[in-house]
Amino acid sequence: MINIYTQIQSGKAWVSKHCGLPIFVCVLGFTETALIPGISAAGLTPEDRMYTACADAEFLYHGASHNPEYPLPPLTAGASPVVISRAVVEELKLPVYIFNAGLIKAPPLSINAIDLKGTHALCVSSGNAIKLSVVRHLFQQGLEWGEKLGRGASLSQDCSNQRYVILSECVVGGTTTALAILTALGINAAGKVNSSHPVCNHTQKLAVVQTGLQRMGKISDDPLELVASLGDPMQVVVAGMAIAASRFCGVMLAGGTQMLAVYALSRACANFYGLEWQPTQIVVGTTRWVASDTSGATIELASLIGDVPLIATQLNLTNSRYEQLRVYEQGFVKEGVGAGAACIAAYLYQNWQQEQLLMAIEKQIDKLKQN
Repeated sequence: MINIYTQIQSGKAWVSKHCGLPIFVCVLGFTETALIPGISAAGLTPEDRMYTACADAEFLYHGASHNPEYPLPPLTAGASPVVISRAVVEELKLPVYIFNAGLIKAPPLSINAIDLKGTHALCVSSGNAIKLSVVRHLFQQGLEWGEKLGRGASLSQDCSNQRYVILSECVVGGTTTALAILTALGINAAGKVNSSHPVCNHTQKLAVVQTGLQRMGKISDDPLELVASLGDPMQVVVAGMAIAASRFCGVMLAGGTQMLAVYALSRACANFYGLEWQPTQIVVGTTRWVASDTSGATIELASLIGDVPLIATQLNLTNSRYEQLRVYEQGFVKEGVGAGAACIAAYLYQNWQQEQLLMAIEKQIDKLKQN
């Protein structure tokens, strides 16, 4: 039910060690990059995409039985990946923490989101996405919360069954900010990132990033200044969390391109600021649809970044009763809100196979239809 694509021996070692109950974290952020027509399929219109993170967080927290303040937005095709994440969270009763790193719309009060006092980002093309003072504040918040979460996970484990932290995200337009940060860090990510479209809009993404690079001027050696110019608020929070949590427990960065960028950013920050961290404690966990996406090159990108295992659930939705799930096999949506990591966790903790995963996911769609 899982496959390890890069750093295979390190990945095997991590998997064999971390089969306890994970803590599921979701960090929400917004970038005005999401408002560019056609940049993302995570919401049918730019207006829809302003609410996607709030809707996904509300569904992750409450599930389908709740009357939502923010209903899941219509997509170009398919169902939100939070349906997959919620299926696992609900069945395994995973502890969930939701963080607001910087949204354009306030999340519903009912989800008890932890407000990190950040701001949403301007478009990547501005070259001036977030105030540097806000980026530094968010990074410090990430470090502090990463330590709290890491210590919490490490308190209840034994040598053979260790708990870990899943760090997931919801940032519409986040693969474009990921491309921007990877490029600024000197990693040739052009043509290799993923998207929620079945065929990645590489030309559009690269044009946005190149405009931002031109406007920001000289590329700084300080990775936090790169985020201030080109990034989104989630990236710097999760980078801080990963660095600090890795000192105490395992960390699964939950996502594809976006979390590969976060890993590269974590490494750059640890090196630049001389921070202690344990990179061997960190893996990236995603879906088969991301890992095998022929319109991107995720495995090649992971190899370029180096020294991080890329692991993917082998969940297959071909035989689902629901068309909005079957279209995942056509390349729509692919990943988000930690969907791949949640499936990996279900396998590691309870040895869930294809049938159990599919049944739990379809149960969420059943509930949605009843409402």
